Amino acid sequence: MARRFLSSPKAESALAAPPPPASRSEEARRIDRQVIQLFALVEEAVAGATHALLAGDREAARILMSKDAELDALYHLLEEQVQAEVVAGGHTAGRVRWFLALLSMLPELERSGDLAEHVAQRAVRTLPTEMPARVRGFVEEMGEIACSMWKMAADFYADRAAGVEQIDRLDDRLDDLHVQLIAEIAGGSVSIPTAIELALVGRFYERLGDHAVNIARRVPTQLRNEAIAG
Repeated sequence: MARRFLSSPKAESALAAPPPPASRSEEARRIDRQVIQLFALVEEAVAGATHALLAGDREAARILMSKDAELDALYHLLEEQVQAEVVAGGHTAGRVRWFLALLSMLPELERSGDLAEHVAQRAVRTLPTEMPARVRGFVEEMGEIACSMWKMAADFYADRAAGVEQIDRLDDRLDDLHVQLIAEIAGGSVSIPTAIELALVGRFYERLGDHAVNIARRVPTQLRNEAIAG
């Protein structure tokens, strides 16, 4: 016959107590590492989609599209973990503010991964061969700028760069190129179906720029540094 052990009020209280501060800090650092990993996946997706579109590399585009599931899975995992930490308590007020900032930032990372996937989808069609030289020039520059902005946003989050002014300037340039691209395709240089696809590509890049700007502003470096400090 198995023995039954009755928990004392003192033991139950110990079980219910939050983990010690050291473990809370380690959990915050683990989440931070995963956020950096998510940034890397988005940055890789934007660069890969741009290459696939301009090179007409359908195989690379298909591989990139299949990897979007990995990005989505990490996003959902992170969102659940951060929510759980907020509910569990035991964190400093500054760390809770960081968690809340992450919860507002994570959906923009996930959406940016989707936008990169949308660009890659156009690479498996006939669009790469239907772009006139001038249009291709606009698309290429927009892609290069979007890639640069995402690298800067990732570096800024990881505290390897200061300020968001350069990201803002690149976003202004991206908006100007988007307008020029729309004007060029509206001039009738391509067929209507191709014009629609190109307009979507321009919109995807324009939105990628907006998300990079928003994310760079979302989590102040000092707030992040204080949250993951031992």
